[in-house]
Amino acid sequence: MLRHLVLLQFKPDTPPAAIADITAAFHALRTAIGTVRALESGTDVSPEGLARGYTHAFLLTFDDAAGRDHYLPHPAHQAFVARLQPLLEEVLVLDYQTDSS
Repeated sequence: MLRHLVLLQFKPDTPPAAIADITAAFHALRTAIGTVRALESGTDVSPEGLARGYTHAFLLTFDDAAGRDHYLPHPAHQAFVARLQPLLEEVLVLDYQTDSS
């Protein structure tokens, strides 16, 4: 399995309703793009204070790199990214293969 971790830091003036809309739109990608096996999200609740301004995490699961490679240029994903970009201060994306041990 391949995991695609996306951490978002929204601009300070982003309204909560816009963040809720983006979260719903992100989750809609699960049904719009067949190679997305799972998608979960949440907000930072760590007491450590090490989030560096990132507040929202999204974890997508794909069967393999080919599934992710189908997702990235998919028109639904590209439309979502275009909608998200004006609201972003920073984004961090990390992909990794799961370790079964």
